[in-house]
Amino acid sequence: MQRFPDRVAAVLRDAGWTEGRHVPELAAAAIRTVCAHTAADGTRHTPFPAAERALNEFAGLYVDQDGAGVALRRSPFALDPVMAMPTAETLAAFARALGAPLFPLGVEGADDAILAIDEQGRVFALDAGGEWHLGDNLDAALTTLITGAAPPRVGDDGTWRL
Repeated sequence: MQRFPDRVAAVLRDAGWTEGRHVPELAAAAIRTVCAHTAADGTRHTPFPAAERALNEFAGLYVDQDGAGVALRRSPFALDPVMAMPTAETLAAFARALGAPLFPLGVEGADDAILAIDEQGRVFALDAGGEWHLGDNLDAALTTLITGAAPPRVGDDGTWRL
C-alpha cells in the first residue's frame, strides 16, 4: 500500500523528502531552540514523542505551492517549528480546548497559519479564522495541505465533525 497519493508524494519529493528520511540532528536542534523560548506569561513549548517523530522525518521541508486545490487554494508551508516559536501562549490556550498538549510544526503561507501537532499525532492549523483539524496524523495533514482539501473547523469545545 502506498503511503501518499502520487501527487502528494511528488510534491514532498520536490521539497526534499524521501521515504525513510531521517534528520534527527535537525529535528533536535529545532526542538531545543523552540523549547528555549519563553512567552511573556512564562509559557514554554514542551516536546512529546509524536512531535519528535514527525520532526525526525519532516523537519526542514519547505513546500512551495500556490494554486487551486480540491476545495481551497493551496498555499506554501514550512515544517520548521522555529518559524512558529513565539506561539506558546496561543497553542497552550488551544490545547486546553482540545484536552491535549500541542507542539508547533511550522507555518502555512506567509505566517498565515500555525501548524501544530498534539500528543496523539493529530495535526491542526490555527489562523485568524479559527482552528482547523488537518488530519489524524501527519501523513493525512500533509495530504490535506498539498491537495487543498477543506479541513473541518474545530469548535470552541475542542471537537470537529468529519
